[in-house]
Amino acid sequence: MSFRATVWERAKAKGAKIILPESLDPRVHEAASKALKEGLASDIIFLGNHEEIRAVSEREGTDISQITVVDHVRGERFEEYVCTYYELRRHKGVEMDEARASVHDPLVYGALMVREGIAGGMVAGAVHSTADVLRVSLTLIGARAGIRTVSSCMVMIVSNKSFGLDGQLIFADCGTVPAPDSKQLAEISIASAQTGKLLIGFKPVVALLSFSTKGSAKHESIDTVREALQIVREQRPELTIDGELQADAALVQSVAESKCPGSPAGGRANVLIFPDLNAGNIAYKLVQRLGEAEAYGPILQGLARPVNDLSRGCSSDDIVNVVAITAAQSG
Repeated sequence: MSFRATVWERAKAKGAKIILPESLDPRVHEAASKALKEGLASDIIFLGNHEEIRAVSEREGTDISQITVVDHVRGERFEEYVCTYYELRRHKGVEMDEARASVHDPLVYGALMVREGIAGGMVAGAVHSTADVLRVSLTLIGARAGIRTVSSCMVMIVSNKSFGLDGQLIFADCGTVPAPDSKQLAEISIASAQTGKLLIGFKPVVALLSFSTKGSAKHESIDTVREALQIVREQRPELTIDGELQADAALVQSVAESKCPGSPAGGRANVLIFPDLNAGNIAYKLVQRLGEAEAYGPILQGLARPVNDLSRGCSSDDIVNVVAITAAQSG
């Protein structure tokens, strides 16, 4: 089963409510209609002025009759959410007037709705920057209990089906944590393994990547990777993981037999953990462009409730797929 088919099936089973706060974008209208038609969400919630949203629908010829529109600024919960925002941010010096101005932003209001459990998740970024989406998510929703590192991963689908599960792999972190320490790297590893199991359906085999394989080089960055491995093994002894491994040792059986014989992850890794954001971001874009791989993400992981980001150059189909991913993560 393809990645998209797997995720769509999981989304349909969850029946989540998903917030799309960027309700004046025509791509969002088209995507919302398709997501509901395909059963990827039980409800799609738009935030904004009814008349303005209806005008976009009429101009674009999209059917939003089944979409719930919440005029958040005029709604009965607006003042309640202003107070919630104030309580969450007053330790940072935010005044009530600033809180009220912030809650006018549908991105902020939507995050508060997700925080309250009114919806299963939120998808944004067609209009807002990634920095805006991340900041609101971290500030108002926060990390899951016991998690201190919110990270991201990419689902990479390569043409060579011998890698991962029929060519499907997880790359992390590719978009969030610039220079993880050993504890952060361990949390990224655990979260990425869980994401792979949830969204792809494979048994995670995790490789902590480096320019060294099992002591072939020495550097403080390699020490961080080794320390992360020990933390994961202590916290998740059931997880198949190894490091430090060079990429070829992680992916190619014949190389693993030479460089790291007996490694539990060598030659068969399906979750690749990069030592820093430079490596992860460069790697996924090289694989996507030079290897003509499909790339889904960045998928945020570790939040108390799911929010996912879009590229501002996204298509309506991209939005539909991210809605499905977010619904699959919910609950």
